[in-house]
Amino acid sequence: MKRMLINATQPEELRVALVDGQKLYDFDIEVPSREQKKANIYKGVISRVEPSLEAAFVNFGSDRHGFLPFKEILPSYVGVADDQEVSRRDIKDKLREGQEILIQVEKEER
Repeated sequence: MKRMLINATQPEELRVALVDGQKLYDFDIEVPSREQKKANIYKGVISRVEPSLEAAFVNFGSDRHGFLPFKEILPSYVGVADDQEVSRRDIKDKLREGQEILIQVEKEER
């Protein structure tokens, strides 16, 4: 059974845990005094492509660069039709440092 557990005992932070049975599958801490970036969309610049990690790092104006796995990039962004199979190599060959890209933040910094 999936459940959401909320701990709001401290006024300076709110903790939310998502569990399935006895297994924790997501955990989030929100601090009202800190700007929330989660779910926001930013125009970023690819700062590094790491084929060994199958990911790229994106500078979107935060203190730390964002991590963008190749599997999260839409096939149409790299010039492949959505109904066609796209390989990691296709994506790696299309991304380059300095390239602008739109991203959406999925998790807050820790």
